[in-house]
Amino acid sequence: MGIEIKMPALSPTMEEGTLAKWLVKEGDTVKSGDLLAEIETDKATMEFEAVDEGVIAKITVPEGTDNVKVGTVIAVMAGEGGEEAPAPAPAPAKAEAAPAPTAKVETPTPAAPAPAAAPKAAGERIKASPLAKRIAAEKGFDLSSVTGSGPNGRIVKADLEGAMPGAAPAAKAEASAPAPAAAAAAPVEAKAVWYDETIPHEEEKLSNIRKTIARRLTESKQTIPHIYLTVDIRLDALLKLRSELNKALEPRGVKLSVNDLLIKALGVALIQTPKCNVTYTGDKLIKYSRADVSVAVSTPTGLITPIIRDAAGISVSAISTQMKDLAGRAKEGKLQPAEYQGGTASLSNMGMFGIKQFEAVINPPQGMIMAIGAGEKRPYVIDDALGVATVMSATGSFDHRAIDGADGAELMKVFKELVEAPMGMIA
Repeated sequence: MGIEIKMPALSPTMEEGTLAKWLVKEGDTVKSGDLLAEIETDKATMEFEAVDEGVIAKITVPEGTDNVKVGTVIAVMAGEGGEEAPAPAPAPAKAEAAPAPTAKVETPTPAAPAPAAAPKAAGERIKASPLAKRIAAEKGFDLSSVTGSGPNGRIVKADLEGAMPGAAPAAKAEASAPAPAAAAAAPVEAKAVWYDETIPHEEEKLSNIRKTIARRLTESKQTIPHIYLTVDIRLDALLKLRSELNKALEPRGVKLSVNDLLIKALGVALIQTPKCNVTYTGDKLIKYSRADVSVAVSTPTGLITPIIRDAAGISVSAISTQMKDLAGRAKEGKLQPAEYQGGTASLSNMGMFGIKQFEAVINPPQGMIMAIGAGEKRPYVIDDALGVATVMSATGSFDHRAIDGADGAELMKVFKELVEAPMGMIA
């Protein structure tokens, strides 16, 4: 009997994706863990690996196909004995692809724990993904007591959550807030846009990432009443501390950026002003006790926001190391969903482009985003005397449904104080 390879759900909110590229061809022999294809989701391009061994007998969805629904058979692998499963119905042509699903707030929800099952019979093969097997081996956990929710009953990572001792609390801690329901307005349907076809031009197909950015920014500006608060911040003390820390960290191969220190400052400021570390859901307010800072990273396919978890509680060297890794993999489209979904607030820095000041759009369902401008030499009053200092402008965008102006102003005040006296955030 052949094995059907189906379009995987690579994130909790994924309903369809683009089969960007096949990494195998018909007739290739693959084993568990081999890369089969690159799948473009609404956030990143991710590699899809085999969970079974066999020969690719038939590819039913060609690369480049858009709007492939999760669960669609995209290929057939010859099973034991070389038998091939009956070919499934071909995927619909691109021109007839179903329209994109209506907009949702992309807040991941933790996978429900798989129910325990009776131990499998002795000698029976346990079907599990390579990642699930690795996690089970590291934890010394017996997979025979778990029922798989993956293809053909295969055990996947999500099935282990709640099954292993001590796993459930961790999963709960990482869970994001429930998605806003009553407050979210109906999405605006796309309308044809007129343009002058007589002007020399070329057409570029929108990636799933670009479509998602457009939808979410439209949703944010239409449904969230933004309030903007700006402060000017003197950077001299922070730049001096950064230089001293980099000398101390040089033997460890760590080099802090100004952005690393600003991430830390925002994390600490959110903890010190908890009324701004919130999510509005329509009928209740979610108050976070940890500051997970999403950091805007520009990639060839669009903006993505990898997350520094517990930015207030970890060291600046850890922030620097994590940020370099996350930004590098973000540019390659290699982030996992858990690395960019969630977060309690965001930081966007355009100072490297010479932008003096700007107002960022809130990343729902978060309650605020900090926009960082360029540090520049400016006339500045120091000890009642006019001097020259390195100054930057920072603008906080706040969800006015959840955060009052006075509370937003308090966060901006604390953020300014932490940056101007940075020892207070690393002590």
